[in-house]
Amino acid sequence: MPKRKRTLHALSQRTVVTKAAALRLPILDSYLLREFVAPFLFMFFAFYIFWALNIFFVAADYEINHHAPFFLVLRFVLFRVPQATPMAFPFATLFAGLFAMSRLAGDNEVTAMRTSGVPLWRFALTPVLFSVAMFGICYLMNEYIAPRAVDISTRSFYQIVYNTESLPVESQFFRKDSDTQNVFYVNQVAPDHKTMVGVQIFRPAHDNNYWSETIQAKTATVAGPMLVLHDAVVTRYNNDGFTTAQDRSKELSIGLPMGENVAQFLSSENDDPWTMSSKTLATQVKSLQTQGVGGEALGNLQVNLAGKLAWPFGCVIAMLLAVPLAIRYGRRGRFLGAALAIFAFFVYLLMYSAAAALGRNGAINPYLAAWLPNAIMGVTGVTLFWAEEHG
Repeated sequence: MPKRKRTLHALSQRTVVTKAAALRLPILDSYLLREFVAPFLFMFFAFYIFWALNIFFVAADYEINHHAPFFLVLRFVLFRVPQATPMAFPFATLFAGLFAMSRLAGDNEVTAMRTSGVPLWRFALTPVLFSVAMFGICYLMNEYIAPRAVDISTRSFYQIVYNTESLPVESQFFRKDSDTQNVFYVNQVAPDHKTMVGVQIFRPAHDNNYWSETIQAKTATVAGPMLVLHDAVVTRYNNDGFTTAQDRSKELSIGLPMGENVAQFLSSENDDPWTMSSKTLATQVKSLQTQGVGGEALGNLQVNLAGKLAWPFGCVIAMLLAVPLAIRYGRRGRFLGAALAIFAFFVYLLMYSAAAALGRNGAINPYLAAWLPNAIMGVTGVTLFWAEEHG
């Protein structure tokens, strides 16, 4: 090879090596990331498995005692697991931060790095950036994957109910259909666990406080996706609440849930907030506000809408809290970090539950309620960080 070509080849190789080196993480950041990834993945999947087992034990009753199809129950369980996403990410981030940093602090590596001139903020930069990345992934999963998965799980549950030999209904059973506002009442369930006795369905009028129609039946049974009423009496009322017509039928079938046939039910979106994206929740909130509907129904939707961002952002708050706690108490052992993670997570859950309850009933702003635990935990973490840096 001519000398000029060899020189150009060497220069090109040197350029490639230089670019690769520029893209490579600094040694400190790479070392810290390796410490965080393993405990994060361990706790993330452990949380998912725990969630799945908890749901499976609930669903197993339908499989064992009511002979529901096994793969239908399995589909219900598997697609319900993504519901844990907004909790799994923050908890796994908190655990990884406390466990990894406790190990570093316990082995005096944090002290060695600080003694060599590495400021605490630089040491904490990688963990915080890691938590920001987890926040982004958590938000996207909770926004686009979890709603679709939970919706499939919910529909699977209704299919389980339709396929069970026994009804999941007890005596003196009331149910209100949130879509149609119909009220469903069962006086008692026969010993065969398949026949409902003394069934009444009340259909409200839209322009007054009276019922527009009532259906009373001596007995009722479930036939696939249909509720079959036997010896039914259908009574209709005018705007003043007086009877206008009454029909009798030996057998009358209506769809399940009430007011819907199967095709409508399977094609309509479930109204569980877990199955809604931020866009859908915002539309629901705007719709209720336009109609002048307030109270707990609106507050609950607003809290859930704010939680779509507040829960994933808990990843960042968790790391802000984990780093100073681990540096301060990590010398007592890495397993103390795991214990602190569990304790801090339960405190966070209690705070969120209390704040959400206040937000739903209007005691405080619903959006503030969803972010209040993050604000408290975040301020606590920053304060501990400042104290550790200047202590």
